[in-house]
Amino acid sequence: MRKYSRASVLNDLTIEAILDRLHHQADRQFGQLLLHYLPKLPRLFTSKGIRWETTKLDFYNDKYLSIERNQGNFLYLLARSINAKAIVEYGTSFGISTLYLATAIRDNGGGIVIGTEIVPEKVVEARKNIADAGLETFVEICEGDALQTLKCLNQTIDMVLIDGWAHLALDVLKLVDPFVRPGGIVVSDNIGTFKDDMKSYVEFLQDPVNGYRSTTLPLKDGTEFSVKVR
Repeated sequence: MRKYSRASVLNDLTIEAILDRLHHQADRQFGQLLLHYLPKLPRLFTSKGIRWETTKLDFYNDKYLSIERNQGNFLYLLARSINAKAIVEYGTSFGISTLYLATAIRDNGGGIVIGTEIVPEKVVEARKNIADAGLETFVEICEGDALQTLKCLNQTIDMVLIDGWAHLALDVLKLVDPFVRPGGIVVSDNIGTFKDDMKSYVEFLQDPVNGYRSTTLPLKDGTEFSVKVR
């Protein structure tokens, strides 16, 4: 069982109840994921990690693969600290991370979370969860391939969450990078799990020539925290 703090920083009982339900469902599913990855677990403890299964993407269609509570609290606090008004989220899934980010946007006085999700069924469920939380005004979910839907970006972005298909992370980042303002933040999940797939992505962020300062935090299996400095 994954470990995390159950304390919430949102101070909103309605949203916290929805998140509790979604986190609980994600935790129940975690056992299925462990069984699926059982033959590959030895790689998880090497420098390579598990490879993203591009030939078995249908397996993930009903999987949460979500951030944990401590990551969600971290995202909320980060968005509040920079007074974020526009956030891009690569990999909305069922909307867990979206709820943390949209709550921060609401509490900052308004703005938008631009989510991306390629699985239609997940889009439907995410929109329902967001509506149940009363946050639909602050969220726009773009259905389809993020490399296509995010081509429509035409505004300054304060914050980015990278939590979609690992093998496309760098392509997505390069697509949104021109819109990320100096001082903007990029947070990336799954750095430890998909080490091989995320290697070039992390190297890009940790190379100062690309305009970021970046470090890997010990949240979940590794969370990359990056600040755009120019």
